[in-house]
Amino acid sequence: MESVNFFKGYGKLSHLESQNPRPRSASAAITISAILLFTLVIGFTLAALLLQPINDKDPTDSASASSLSSNLVESIKTICNVTRYPDSCFTALSSLNASTKPDLEAFLDLSLQVAITHLSDLSSSFKSFNDLHSQPALKDCLTLFDDALSRLNDSVSAMKVGTGKELMLTKEKISDIQTWISAAMTDQDTCNDGLEEMGWTAADEVVKSQAQSCKESISNSLAIVANMQNLLQKCGRTMH
Repeated sequence: MESVNFFKGYGKLSHLESQNPRPRSASAAITISAILLFTLVIGFTLAALLLQPINDKDPTDSASASSLSSNLVESIKTICNVTRYPDSCFTALSSLNASTKPDLEAFLDLSLQVAITHLSDLSSSFKSFNDLHSQPALKDCLTLFDDALSRLNDSVSAMKVGTGKELMLTKEKISDIQTWISAAMTDQDTCNDGLEEMGWTAADEVVKSQAQSCKESISNSLAIVANMQNLLQKCGRTMH
């Protein structure tokens, strides 16, 4: 019996001893959790402090970019409203880099560059026609295109001054550029008249589209330079 009681007692003691470590484990777990929580709080606080300047800066930068873009769009609309083909004008001038804060001279320069590109494409298409040498009107058109390109390039060159090739307009330059662009338009009109007289209908849709784009871009450039004085006044500037 004593032996039995002894084992029973031993069993109770062992059971109690096996329970004693548990409070210690729970206490340790609570302590570790508290330390981790404290560390996380400190980490989040530091992160918030470090990121605060960045978060404050982003909305300002976005607002500035949005404002610049909005100003650019309004400037282009104001310019293109004086043209006969405002849609193609807007498409052409929208390619200007907004970060440069462009002025009217830059817009006119771009419009002329677009006209030169369109006219060069049209001239290249004419050179590929099989009946070029058998149709005098086609050869005349190439001569007229070369003359028009020369006048448009002269207009671009006239705007650039100094070693840095800055863009600058004066009343004399505006008058010369307007004359040259008008002559370029006349060259294209003369080509069209010659083709109509000979009844030439071999042009495909691509060439017709090129001719229309060329006509619109030259017309837009002429309208911009013809209204340059009024456009400058809207910008609070005067012509020298």
